[in-house]
Amino acid sequence: MTVPVRQQRPRGQALVEFSLAFLVFAMMLFAIIDFGRGIYQFNGVSQSAREIARVASVHPGTPLGTSPQVAAMVAAQKGLVPYLGNPTITCVDATGAPHTPCNYATDSVKVVVSAPFGAVTPIISSFGSWTMTGSATSLIQ
Repeated sequence: MTVPVRQQRPRGQALVEFSLAFLVFAMMLFAIIDFGRGIYQFNGVSQSAREIARVASVHPGTPLGTSPQVAAMVAAQKGLVPYLGNPTITCVDATGAPHTPCNYATDSVKVVVSAPFGAVTPIISSFGSWTMTGSATSLIQ
């Protein structure tokens, strides 16, 4: 006895629908994770610039930024933020313009630091990597 055609159930339809829906869900999930990683990287770079500027303003060294405390803080921040580059430490006047020689009584220290960020989601990573840059200025103490 054969089963009429309209009573046969299509086999595998649920599996195909699930796989299509899962691909969309997985891409959205990884994009959200990449977005979170990007925010973490940006916050880390910004916080590193603030910390290095704070230490460089209290322990400026001669020339500016060469004290052992600044070197220790840079090393600590490189351990916290992935691929953190070497900071650029400059002396700036009240208007924010670079000032040489540095007047330790009235000038500020400006720190600029950057780190590359690359996404792991295939679609987002096809756009390449981005450079996260943070800067901070602190009055020399």
